[in-house]
Amino acid sequence: MKVNKKGAIAIAALIAGSMLGLAGCAGQAANEPKKTSAGTLTVWVDADRARALKDVAAEFQKDKGIKVDLVVKDYGKIQQDFTAQVPTGKGPDLTIGGHDWTGGFVQDGIIAPIELGDKASQFEKVALQAVTYDGKTYGLPYAIENIAILRNTKLVDSTPATFDAMIAAGKKAGTKYPFVVGLDPQAADPYHLYPFQTSFGNSVFAQNADGSYDASKLTIGDSAGDAFAAWLGSQGAKGTKVINLNLSQDIAKEAFLAGDAPYLLTGPWNVADAQAKGIDVSVDPIPSAGGKTAAPFAGVQTFFLSAKSKNALSATDFLVNYIATDPVQTALYKAGGRPPALTTAYQAAQSDPIIAGFGKVGENAVPMPSIPQMGSVWDDWGKTEAAIIKGADPTSSWQKMTSNIEAKLK
Repeated sequence: MKVNKKGAIAIAALIAGSMLGLAGCAGQAANEPKKTSAGTLTVWVDADRARALKDVAAEFQKDKGIKVDLVVKDYGKIQQDFTAQVPTGKGPDLTIGGHDWTGGFVQDGIIAPIELGDKASQFEKVALQAVTYDGKTYGLPYAIENIAILRNTKLVDSTPATFDAMIAAGKKAGTKYPFVVGLDPQAADPYHLYPFQTSFGNSVFAQNADGSYDASKLTIGDSAGDAFAAWLGSQGAKGTKVINLNLSQDIAKEAFLAGDAPYLLTGPWNVADAQAKGIDVSVDPIPSAGGKTAAPFAGVQTFFLSAKSKNALSATDFLVNYIATDPVQTALYKAGGRPPALTTAYQAAQSDPIIAGFGKVGENAVPMPSIPQMGSVWDDWGKTEAAIIKGADPTSSWQKMTSNIEAKLK
């Protein structure tokens, strides 16, 4: 379904008018509780987010007389169910989701822009970039995640700045593996390998000044991409064998937990299990393989507003004046272990060295492209990386991949 531009504009104007009205009331700040019409806001969340939002939902109901119904969903099914139900009018007013869903949601006309007003400047830059699409803000960010090097401090005392030096340090530690990253034997993992790719100066699409991506400018096939492909081949089955397709995500994680590897390239989701094993971990920057800064993808967890919501004003009020606050963003961070998107809450969370470590790496992160055209990239990208790791010719494989993607984009 195509985007209903008139509907989106109307909703945006209505929301903007509401926010101006709140801001302009004499003697009343925009974020001061204000009674609105009774009703119910339906919000799709997972179990962790439901627990974190219980108190603010009760506060909103007390202030506004509007119940917030937190419907617990399997996160893995939210995107599909939201896409299917919103056009029928059966979906929620709000749902959590990954920012990379934005392009498809906008294309299908199932989410509406959100007017953040002055709050926009209070979010981390990468978080705001991630929810910006076609010059509009399509979501309220609440958490940021990216990968980094998880280091076992008892096995190695630092993570060197270059990939080769890290591998040398890992070998010196005398473990089974000098370094591990979980991959799929058929599709590798472009997400986890992307920092090494960017260290050669290669990206997927060109970025605009606001951080959004230009789908008309595919950059993955440039000469820097060929250089990365050659390096990847040198680390695979016909080279050092350091990048190993036999190490799945689970196997790589278990190797690190068992002390069989001093370095693991992963995200915050694996920290708790490492600490539970008694491992003293440090979160370090990703070494460069190509000479430039290794920049991972940033994923931003977001609240989306349904384009079919009959409670758009109340939903926006709930997001801007209740979710976009230090206590709530902090509660969501504690529930999910990802740094908050609101800058003040993000800075406070830096007192945790684990969060500070991921945050430092995240300063160089780039938003994962949310444009629909990414759907034409992932499959060829991953399969090509896997083929190169297995021993296929890097240059011809990468060029063929680029041609296939270009054909799909046309």
